[in-house]
Parts: sequence; structure tokens; C-alpha cells
Amino acid sequence: MRFIPLLIFTLVLSACGQYEVKNLVKSDVDLVADEFIAETRASVRLLLVKLYKRNPGELRKNPGMTVEGRLAQLKVATGVLIFPELGGKRGIDAMNLAFDPSFRGDRVFALVVGLGGMLRVAYAYKNEMFMFDSLEPEVLMASARNVEVLLWKLKNTRKPDGEHYLITHEYKGVVDNLSFERLFGKIIILQEMMARIAGDSEDRAVTGAVHAVSKVFIPLPI
Repeated sequence: MRFIPLLIFTLVLSACGQYEVKNLVKSDVDLVADEFIAETRASVRLLLVKLYKRNPGELRKNPGMTVEGRLAQLKVATGVLIFPELGGKRGIDAMNLAFDPSFRGDRVFALVVGLGGMLRVAYAYKNEMFMFDSLEPEVLMASARNVEVLLWKLKNTRKPDGEHYLITHEYKGVVDNLSFERLFGKIIILQEMMARIAGDSEDRAVTGAVHAVSKVFIPLPI
């Protein structure tokens, strides 16, 4: 009988607009993390769309493939992002593939799969967080530094012929699109903020000491 009041309380909450029963087992930090996970994944999907608009030739490397098809591949993949066409490479290795002169595949897909996979590692492969889940602030902060490195590589790494591997902010020497800077900046800020929130929730200091002084990615987890 003692469970009846709890059941009634749960049913009342369920009927009250936006409240979901699963939120009963979520802390405030969990709810914030859920929003950050959703925002980072949405940003990765937007990046894919924007990169294909600037680099349509990459999509044509897979006859019949569409942007919607690529988005669907990311959406249905759970856990580790890994695809045979990238030789099983994932995370940082997949991102590096986008700048490999010998790679003949879709560089946009390699970059986005790598970035998305790395961010999934930072969130411990969780789609949402619950009360007894936890995140490693150092891993989140390192992921932010890796996004900075990725942005640097996109701007500065070039093919043997001098052309960029992927067109983003600059085309034929003219800076004509700053939206990529803003999008990468958003992802960096999200990761840094979540790192500090995760650190505060566990009373752990996060200094951001792992800075991108080099131009190589930081392996995760650290």
C-alpha cells in the first residue's frame, strides 16, 4: 500500500505538461548534460550539411549517396561510430583520415564520423544521463582542445598541390564564410562548459591545462 502515494505522485507529474517520469532519476547536472549532448550532436549534423555544400565532390565519391543518407547513417548508429568505408577507423584516426593525402574516400564523412565519435567518447557514449552516471571533466576538456586542433587543420593543412583538403571558411584565397568558425566555436564552448560543470559536480578542479600547443589530437580517454 505504501507504493500507492508514489504511484499517484508519478501519474500526476506525467500529466503535468512537459515533465517526464524519467526525470525523477535525473539530477540537475544530468538534465544540463542531456541538453549539451543534444546540442553537440545537432552541431555535428549541421557541420556535415555545411561541409557537403562547400565540398560536393566528396559526396559524389559514393554514387547514389545523398546528404540525407549520410545524416541517416549517423542517426541510426549507436555507440561507437565506425564504418567499413573508412577502414574501421574511428574518432581521432577518422579525423586524421580527412587530411591523409593517400585517402581516396569521402573526406567530409571521415571528418564528421571522427568528430562525432570523439564527442561520443567525451559523453561516455550516453544519449542521456541519469543520477548515477558521471562524466570525466578532463576528457571533456581534451575534446574541446581537439576541436580547436581540427579547426586549425582545416585552415592550415593542404594537399601536395597547395589546395585545402576541405573548403570551409576560405575559397581561392578569399575568406568568404565565417559560419564554420562560429559552429566550431559553439562546440568548443559546449565542451568547456560541460567540463567545468562536471568538475564542479564532483568538486574537482578543471583548469584546461591541456592546451592545443601542438597541432596533433589528444587521444581519448586521457
